[in-house]
Order: sequence, then structure tokens, then C-alpha cells
Amino acid sequence: MAASALFILDLKGKPLISRNYKGDVGLGEIEHFMGLLLQREEEGALAPLLPHGHVHFLWIKHANLYLVATTKKNGNASLVYSFLYKVVEVFCEYFKELEEESIRDNFVIVYELLDELMDFGFPQTTDSKILQEYITQEGNKLETGRSRVPTTVTNAVSWRSEGIRYKKNEVFIDVIESVNLLVSASGCVLLSEVMGTIKLKVFLSGMPELRLGLNDRVLFELTGRGKNKSVELEDVKFHQCVRLSRFDTDRTISFIPPDGDFELMSYRLSTQVKPLIWVESVIEKFSHSRVEILVKAKGQFKKQSVANGVEIAVPVPSDADSPKFKTSVGSAKYVPERNLVLWTIKSFPGGKEHLMRAHFGLPSVEKEEEEGRPPVAVRFEIPYFTVSGIQVLPVGGIWGWGGYGAGREHGPGG
Repeated sequence: MAASALFILDLKGKPLISRNYKGDVGLGEIEHFMGLLLQREEEGALAPLLPHGHVHFLWIKHANLYLVATTKKNGNASLVYSFLYKVVEVFCEYFKELEEESIRDNFVIVYELLDELMDFGFPQTTDSKILQEYITQEGNKLETGRSRVPTTVTNAVSWRSEGIRYKKNEVFIDVIESVNLLVSASGCVLLSEVMGTIKLKVFLSGMPELRLGLNDRVLFELTGRGKNKSVELEDVKFHQCVRLSRFDTDRTISFIPPDGDFELMSYRLSTQVKPLIWVESVIEKFSHSRVEILVKAKGQFKKQSVANGVEIAVPVPSDADSPKFKTSVGSAKYVPERNLVLWTIKSFPGGKEHLMRAHFGLPSVEKEEEEGRPPVAVRFEIPYFTVSGIQVLPVGGIWGWGGYGAGREHGPGG
């Protein structure tokens, strides 16, 4: 059992939209939600589930809205929260941005979507691409549209329409990894985590079945292959099209894909990696009247790869003024509202080393209290490069596909 009713509230707790699916929870119960929320917030005991008598409020906040589900049953809370986030995703697909104004401007579509997303407290069709086939935002289509729901909704494969045809069948695979890395001033890696997603863009006719294989350590252990080039995936999450039983049996990702763009899977690796761009900074103060900062950045990845859009954020004292910069490459600017220098390098090849020198004036009277020194933050993207070394290959059959890999590091370095 999921939810008895669903409410969308503004920041003051006023209901903008409500849909009572079961009728066992009165619509007036929502008046208690904001009071409970504020009370728990004052007590420092704010929780995603708020009880009031026999009614439970399960809620999430998105932009300037609260999405609240109510229930009297001892239901599956994880299912309710998953549904609420799916509602946000669907509305964002329809309205680009989900906020109070988009709800007020599209309340007819919102009610139609809520009727299709859930029925008598049970989630139903939640795929926005399928919903868009028969729930549109054009008024004339609402009147003269299909008189019945597409068969896709009732098919076993509810995420793909029948009769799709392409002159050229293609599949494009993107592997995108984001690295969170924290390094101490002494060079020790304090935190290292890789978050990855595998995205597909599918242009295939009919109802094709695709099979992909990974250089997964569990698979290599099952088949007795070496572990040198294998990766150990954690927290793996799949799109609903993937046959989980097949993956559990032989680690093959077998699926009938949705049409167009979609995220096939996400994963996490807690393996330790070295900083791809190593940054050292030295701060030197002179007579309490000026400060110089020397920053050295070195690419610690293979020379064939290039980091794009490199941003190195270097913190500076809050009372600094009169900035002057000198860089061996790229450009630097002072961002006073964030108390930092932002060094931007458009292209950073592997193995290269670059320098940036910043000069600031300081007030004649130095602050008595010592300021803490925040870490240097580095952001960049490396196309055709994955930190984990994960490999994705088609298993059996022949189908055209293109590949693209990108590694992104988002994290502070010492």
C-alpha cells in the first residue's frame, strides 16, 4: 500500500493541489502538517515522517513546494518516497521547472497526471515518455486526443511503445563518473568516492533485446578470469527495464530499452584514487600589509587525455583587497562575495604543470583572531576517461553503438 492522499503545498502550508485516492483520510488532516513541521524544526527533531493521531504524513520538499502523502496504514515508506520523487521527475519533464507558479498555471494537467500516476493508493504509469503520448499540454489535443489509453500502459513492457521504426539502428553509450576527493595539506587522501552512471541514447526499431557486460569483479570471479582490470561495483541501481534475475545469475545486463535517452544504471565505488589534478598552494604575508599566494597545479593523468573547463578555487583572507594576478595559462579573478580567487583553465593536458600567483593588499591593522583556512576546490571534466576503469561492451548480437566516457572530479584538495 502506498498512499491514501497526495497534497502539494506552498511554503506556508496552503494546499495548491490535492488528490484523495482512498477516502479514508480526510482532506482537512493536512491542516495539521505545517504545525507539526514547525514544531519538530524548533525541537531539532525534524523527520521525513510526521505522525498525527492515526494519520502519518510522509513529505519531501522541492523548490518552494512541499509534496505530502498521507496514510493510515502501516505501508511501505520507501515506496511512498520513491513515488514522491517520481512525481517531481514527471512534473519537471512536463513543466521544465517544478515550483508554485508552474503548478498554478497547469493545474488541469497536474490533476490528469496524478490520476494516471496512482490509482487507489497504488503507483501506476510513472514513465513520462509514455504519459506524454496521451496527456499533452496543448488544449486542442486534450479535446481531440486519443479516446483510450495506449496499449503500452497495459503491456508488460510499459516503458516502450510498439511500432517504432528507424532507417538506421543505433545505440550510443555514455559512461559518466563524478569523483569526490578530499586531500589534506600533507597530501593524504581523506575521502575518495566515485559515483557513476551509464546513460544510453537508443534509436532502434521494434522491440529489441540488448545485452551488456561489464568488467565486474563478481563476474570475473564466477568465470575464473583475472582481476587486474575488474572493478567492484557498490550500490548498483538499474532502470526498470533491466531483468534483475538475469543479472543476479550471470551478471549480464539484459533489457528491452526505452526509446531515446535514459539512464540504464548508476553505481558507486569506494576505491581510493589519486587526485587527477594535484594542487599546491603557498601563502606568504608581508608586514601585515600584503599577502602573496602561489598556486601550482599538475595534471596527474595520462598525456593523451585533456581536462576541460578546469576551475581552481583558492580561498583568500576576508579583508583582502587590491587584487593582482599572474598566470602561466588561463585567467584568474577575485570573487569577493565568496572570499576566493577563481583560476580558470580552458584546456589542461595530462602531465602538464601550471602556475598562478596572486597578490592582495591587507588592512594596516591585522585581525586579532586567526582565520581558518578553507580547502582549495578543483572542478573539471575529462572526456573519454573513467577513473574506475569500468568497461561496457555488448554481449552477443550485432548492433551499432557509439561510446563516450567522461570523468569529473568535484572536490576540495589540500
